[in-house]
Amino acid sequence: MRTALRPRLVVTVLAVLVVGSLCLTWADQLVRSLYHHVEDDYVLCSGDWRNWGYSCDNAEFTGPYALTLLLTVSAAMFSGLLLLGRWTLAPLRQVTGVVGRFGPQNLVERIGSRGRRDELSRLSGEIDLMLDRVAAGYEGQRRFAGNASHELRTPLAVQRTLVEVGLAGDPTPQQLELLARQLLQANQRNESLVEGLLVLAESDQGLRSRTAQRLDELAADAVALHADAARAAGVALRTDLAPVTVAGEAALLERLLANLVSNGIKYNQAGGEVCVQVRAAQPVLTVSNTGPVVAAEAVPGLFEPFRRARGDRLDHTGGAGLGLTIARSISTAHGGLIDALARSDGGLAVTVELPPGP
Repeated sequence: MRTALRPRLVVTVLAVLVVGSLCLTWADQLVRSLYHHVEDDYVLCSGDWRNWGYSCDNAEFTGPYALTLLLTVSAAMFSGLLLLGRWTLAPLRQVTGVVGRFGPQNLVERIGSRGRRDELSRLSGEIDLMLDRVAAGYEGQRRFAGNASHELRTPLAVQRTLVEVGLAGDPTPQQLELLARQLLQANQRNESLVEGLLVLAESDQGLRSRTAQRLDELAADAVALHADAARAAGVALRTDLAPVTVAGEAALLERLLANLVSNGIKYNQAGGEVCVQVRAAQPVLTVSNTGPVVAAEAVPGLFEPFRRARGDRLDHTGGAGLGLTIARSISTAHGGLIDALARSDGGLAVTVELPPGP
């Protein structure tokens, strides 16, 4: 904005006060004189009336001319006030125009009034920041859709290739069994990805209900559910569960715990461990695991869809790359916070803060 709103308001108020006081005094005198000219056959004199081209003699007072002059000056003042009002509110129209033009095809336009100290400039700066966040959301959705289509396309292409190989010749029973196993693995990956996308969409919509849930019992169930997978991977499960009640939805909290425990086992090493801790103090839930060293700067990206610590896009661990993304979405839906910290000796420590139960 070339000129801020506050100086325009000051100029407008001063102009209205100065011009209005002069013109109102003159108009009042002229209206009174017109009235007395018509009703009482004389002109009201107040001040040096001759400055306006009249005298106090009724014979020299021309009513039609005075009425025409009054209407003309009034129309001119009204037009001037309209123009002055438009000039004063021009910065607001600029803000409205930028917000109105903002959309999926125009994510870069901003008001650009940061650095000033008046109220409108501060408001414009906050609107620019809001538009930045909205643009980041749009870009995140586009990136998510592109990544999801890529993640689905890869196993589908593998499945088609396997089917074409099976139909190309006369495979032996052993080859058919191998093809069937590979098709099953690709199908399981697709199911995992679709299920993860559905859970993510459900958690992004918020909670359907909010009831008291024993977080320690849900954590114990999640640990028991993954006990066999942990033994197969050579990973020890350790728990420290204090009785804690939180407000939330059981199905989503179960998925949150399952994702964190599963990730702790999956991205671990033989002889490592996963520790699940529930306590009354915040953060209420901590899931830490040993494993390869994770760079501290790579940790925030792990919460993005289809991002993995190793940086590979095709996941060879059987996951869909949505574990921590879903965990963050579920935590947000419950009004909580989730954070991760790279351990110096390898692995991650994920902490979750959830509101207490009723």
